Amino acid sequence: MLGDAAKAQEVFEAIMHDAALRAAQGELPKDRLWMFNDARWRCLEVSEAGLQAEEVEMEEHELAATAPAQIAQLEPQQLAVWISGAPDPQRTALALFYLDEFSHEELLMLTE
Repeated sequence: MLGDAAKAQEVFEAIMHDAALRAAQGELPKDRLWMFNDARWRCLEVSEAGLQAEEVEMEEHELAATAPAQIAQLEPQQLAVWISGAPDPQRTALALFYLDEFSHEELLMLTE
C-alpha cells in the first residue's frame, strides 16, 4: 500500500506496539477489524506526508469465459499464491473477496 518497505515496516511495528500496549492494559476493542482499520489509516497518513506508491504498469488482458470455473478449481494455497502476486490495491481486493475472511458489512467497513 505504501510502495516503500521501510515505511511499511515502521507502520507495522507501530501498530504491533500499540496492540501490545492495549492488550497489556486490557483495552483491546471489541471490533475485530480495528487493527486493519488502524493499519489502513496509518498508511494513508504516511502516504499523505509525501510518500507516494510506485506507478505500476499493468498489461490488460481479456478474461476468458472459463476463468470463473478455473478459479473455483484452485486449491486455497494456489489461490493465495496467485493473489499474493497481484499489485496493491488489487491484491487487497482479491484477498478480501476470494479468501472469504470477512462478511460484506466488514468489507464495507474495511474498505470504506
